[in-house]
Amino acid sequence: MRIGMNPQKQDKPLDLDCHHRIIVVVYVPESDSAFYKHSFEVFKASLTSIKTSINEKAKITIVNNGSNTEVTSYLNECYALKVIDTLINHSTNIGKIDALIGAARGAREPLLTLADSDILFKKGWQEAVEEVFLNFKDVGSVSPISVRASELYCTSATLKRIWLKRLKFRYEAIPENFDDYNKYMDSINWDHETDAQLKWPVVEANAVKALVGSGHQVLTINRQVLFETVPFEPSLILVGNHSEYKYVDEPIDKSGRLRLSTYHNYAYHMGNTVEDWMTAILEDNQTKSVAPIMDFNESLLKKTSFLKSIKRKWYTGKRLLYKTIFLTFYKR
Repeated sequence: MRIGMNPQKQDKPLDLDCHHRIIVVVYVPESDSAFYKHSFEVFKASLTSIKTSINEKAKITIVNNGSNTEVTSYLNECYALKVIDTLINHSTNIGKIDALIGAARGAREPLLTLADSDILFKKGWQEAVEEVFLNFKDVGSVSPISVRASELYCTSATLKRIWLKRLKFRYEAIPENFDDYNKYMDSINWDHETDAQLKWPVVEANAVKALVGSGHQVLTINRQVLFETVPFEPSLILVGNHSEYKYVDEPIDKSGRLRLSTYHNYAYHMGNTVEDWMTAILEDNQTKSVAPIMDFNESLLKKTSFLKSIKRKWYTGKRLLYKTIFLTFYKR
């Protein structure tokens, strides 16, 4: 028997106190493999870089995807100390994409940054990413890692906007990205570029510049994409095997939204070892002042197509029709 009424039912609807959530899946197993030897240190560097580079309008979710006891204890301590807002623990590795998408769909913030556990963030990345969302129309994703040659990867919706002249585009050299881009090439074992004057695919809106295309090691996505074009069935894949393409890259493009990256580089792919230059960035994050919080308007992210409007009206009409028919033939 229930006594009284649950007092929560009398409370007002909840208000979100932030608009941006960073979601990281970490898997560091009990293993003697050299591949995982420094993975814990890399992850700690990544988490520190997130914590020291975001403002009060962003929160952190960590998904522990079956990591070893040392990592699990560290994460529990971080949660207890409120270093992270949300901690999800899986007793076994359920696969990177399933862990990531599951956590993302449970988040309520309109902007969700999906990041590998080896990403190093530079202070200013959050503001740079949000500036792109606020100034370009119908953005699906923005990466803080500037990539020069990804303008043709899962960007058909972006390319369409360009050749229809709805988006200002040109190729231009960005020599200040040269060193950072070669750090990215190092991290994926590709050859260095040698010409700082090579041109980048640049789009512009409201005097704000961005780049066409990105990788998928770290992406800030419009939350609506998760419920429009991302598959609802689990991938059941541990890692790779085109799972990132199917659950992240292709859905962004299929949503009809832009796939962009920041004009200047604000994050790095560390790989599985921490180097001196990475430590220097962590120290720099600690000394730089926090940028002013941007006035974020969530309505700018919403994309309501004519077809969706018709579908909603059709559903409402059907619902009323079926109810009327039922009540006509069936009485209590």
